[in-house]
Amino acid sequence: MNEAMERQAYMQSLTKRLVIFTMATLFFLGVTLYFFIDTAVKQDKSFLVIMVFMCGLLGGFVSIQQRLPKITLDEMKVLSSSWVSITLIPINGGIFALILMLMFVGQIVQGDMFPHYPDPPVADAPGFMNWIQHSYPSSGREIAKLLFWSFVSGFSERFVPQIIRRTVDQAEQGDKPATAAAPSDDSQTPPPAAKPAANPALMASGAGKAADNKGDSSGASPVTQ
Repeated sequence: MNEAMERQAYMQSLTKRLVIFTMATLFFLGVTLYFFIDTAVKQDKSFLVIMVFMCGLLGGFVSIQQRLPKITLDEMKVLSSSWVSITLIPINGGIFALILMLMFVGQIVQGDMFPHYPDPPVADAPGFMNWIQHSYPSSGREIAKLLFWSFVSGFSERFVPQIIRRTVDQAEQGDKPATAAAPSDDSQTPPPAAKPAANPALMASGAGKAADNKGDSSGASPVTQ
């Protein structure tokens, strides 16, 4: 068997495993939603978090499917030897989608492109439970934004880590104590202009662009990520 035929065989095996895992997970989550949908309507609860995870899982599935033709034969052999290796990327996509949802809820990432969550008061344990059960975007359009960015967080797996790193960097810079400037003899010298505040929306979109450029141009391997 030549290398091209061997690559094709491994690619078919990997695709089959991905489809089986993704369909089984979606079926389980779909059944969960189906059995709890009546309870959700009667008790006015939201199970949107399950849909967020599903969109992130689908994003990771599409991402690895697009990268399979670019990886080497040896990497295909490693991926095909373990279910964990091939399913880790879709699972990470679902986890990143949940983390991104928390950023939206906490207004760490905000802007016109991102979903807006209301901020109900939480003063006691019943208030906390009310927030857990009824926390969802303010309109149908905002829910659509949430599901879209959930898919993106799984599809571009560097998107959420880039936002986290930039947020941590901004927090560390904000915690640094301000140092007084040395006195100057030239009283006519104007003080330096203040830098404009960072726009969270631009920060997030810049992280997404950087993630796509790194992920697509470098041909990163799913084995090493």
